[in-house]
Parts: sequence; C-alpha cells; structure tokens
Amino acid sequence: MHLIDLQAYLSELGDNNNRAWFVMNKPRYDILRAEFLQLVTELITDISKFDPAILGLEPKKALFRINRDVRFAHDKSPYKTTFSSSIVPNGRKKPSEGGGPAYYFQMDGTGRLFYAVGEYMPPSDRLKAIRTHIVTDPEGFAKVLKDKKLKAQFGTLQEEGKLQRPPKGFDADLPHIEQIKLKNFMVWTECPLKGMDTDELKTTLLTAYRSAMPLVSWLRSVPA
Repeated sequence: MHLIDLQAYLSELGDNNNRAWFVMNKPRYDILRAEFLQLVTELITDISKFDPAILGLEPKKALFRINRDVRFAHDKSPYKTTFSSSIVPNGRKKPSEGGGPAYYFQMDGTGRLFYAVGEYMPPSDRLKAIRTHIVTDPEGFAKVLKDKKLKAQFGTLQEEGKLQRPPKGFDADLPHIEQIKLKNFMVWTECPLKGMDTDELKTTLLTAYRSAMPLVSWLRSVPA
C-alpha cells in the first residue's frame, strides 16, 4: 500500500471535507480503498495463524465506511479523515454491538498509526458479564494484567470513561475493583507512520496483536 499517498489524500480531505471535493477525487479514493482492502485481507490471513477464530472473515466486513453518520453530530463534515478496520470473527465492526474483542487500527492524515485490541464500549449486558467474570476469575484476569509481552506493547488497560465509584452490585473491596470500574476493556497505542512501508506496518500490527492474545482469550472466555 502507498502509505504516503494515503496520508496525502486524508490530509487534503481534512482540508476539503465536502462532497464536491470527494467526488472530484473519487478515483484516488477508489485506488487507496482497494489497496487498504488488500492490506486488511493479508492481515486477516496472518492473524488467523495465531488466532484461528479470525479465519474465513470476509475482509470487506472488517472495513469502516468513510461516510460519517452526522444525524446527531454537531460536526456535519460528511467524511471521516481516517482509514480504519476492525477485525472480529463474526464480522461485526462494532464491539458495542456485542462483537467481542477486536483487532483495530486506523491511519490518518497527520501520519499517525493508532492500533488497539479488546472491547470498546460493550453493551450493558456484556459489560456486566465482563465485570462479573473478573470477580469469578481474579487469578486469570491477573495473569492478563501481568503479561510481559502485552505490557511491553501496550502498557495497561486504558481508563477512558472509568467510573469514579464501583458499579452497582460490586463491592469496593473486591480484587481488581479499579478494573471493574472500567467501561472499556482495551489496550491501545499509536506511533508515526513516517518511514514505514507496508511490510513494516504489518509487522508492527501483527507483533502487537499477537502480544494481546491473553486479553483476547480471556475476553472470549467470559460467559455469554
């Protein structure tokens, strides 16, 4: 994939976020989208070597649309200024829909690569199930938090939107109560794309994704 071309396109789209510009530059978009689809196709194949649950996922189902849903948004810009993908076994792109842990990444016009693994804003029943599983499997959850490769790649679970107090039904003195307060069960990080080619991009993502398998496996063990 031509990462420099993608960055330039997304940067220009950010400066000209309107339908007229998008239509005039549609041929550029189509080429870049096809290249991105090929990248995701290769990632699915490689991820499935250490996570067979991904095998057989249709690559197109792992891509996010570039059109924004502006119905309830203050910002009415019609297009996203990122190319992004969420690789989930059942093809659901939103863990908030109950898709389970995902391998996510996005690239933007500033030349940043953002990548994450886990569940972002799971629905309330799923969130309660994860929290309950922490209570019933504290040792298994502790192993995830202490995993050296996971910590080296991502650090700890992100705390965006963390509750100030324990959620209803969970005592304050429970083991891992600080993690029980989380609304997301994800690890993520970012790095510059500058100087990367496609092979280096894939290596970066696959190394990180493989390191996060303890988290993926634990989340999949949560009873439905």
